[in-house]
Amino acid sequence: MHVILTGATGLVGSGVLDAMIKMKDVTKISILSRRPVKMAEDVKDPRINVIIHKDFEKYDSEVLSQLKGASGCVWALGISQTQVGKEEYVKITKDYALAASKAFQTLASEQEPFNFVYVSGGGATTQPGRFSAIFARVKGETELALAEMRRANPLFHGSSIRPAYIDASKHDAIKPYIPVQNALYRALNPIMGPAIRFGAQWAWSPTPDLGRFLTEMAMGRYKDQFKAKDIQMEGEFPILENSAFRRLAGLDRK
Repeated sequence: MHVILTGATGLVGSGVLDAMIKMKDVTKISILSRRPVKMAEDVKDPRINVIIHKDFEKYDSEVLSQLKGASGCVWALGISQTQVGKEEYVKITKDYALAASKAFQTLASEQEPFNFVYVSGGGATTQPGRFSAIFARVKGETELALAEMRRANPLFHGSSIRPAYIDASKHDAIKPYIPVQNALYRALNPIMGPAIRFGAQWAWSPTPDLGRFLTEMAMGRYKDQFKAKDIQMEGEFPILENSAFRRLAGLDRK
């Protein structure tokens, strides 16, 4: 199965790429990236095709021809709201995802719908309040826009996953490739990490399992398991909270 990945140089994307490489059912991996992907270079897997793509708001025929035959995409491209201004954050978080979704719909067919998996985040909301953070509001707006795309095109099977505490501490395969975290994160992580892993597992998103689950979603799995309290349905568009990911991935029994 041919799958597309963005954000392959980030924390989530690195976990997804490692999962894709380890899955025999994945026959081709198309990575859209602004720069070379070191992990892809090091593994030398013939299934991987890194497409250097500079403008994530435009997809010409040359790019789409390289993506032909893909059945799904894990959209892990993103950035922290603390690293850029609001306008740039909206562009990267929302505009890029919607532009890709519109372009990738052309890859779908009557025989095989296209699965677009948007990596959102814990705390995102489709019903923002007066004091909702920018990231929560913008990710929620993106989810609603993707839901509208799904309503308009039954062959576009969009979905959204809201991971919480994304943890690569036990994921040795990606440690050489993930971005260096800021000083505050590095200071708090030795305290927060164990507390979440052992005392609040519902918020724990270990990258090996998250990467595998996101890939499986892009391959069209779990579609008959979206009726649950921790899965918000916007029409046919599912928004999975972290607890839903953990349950479906087999990390939690309930």
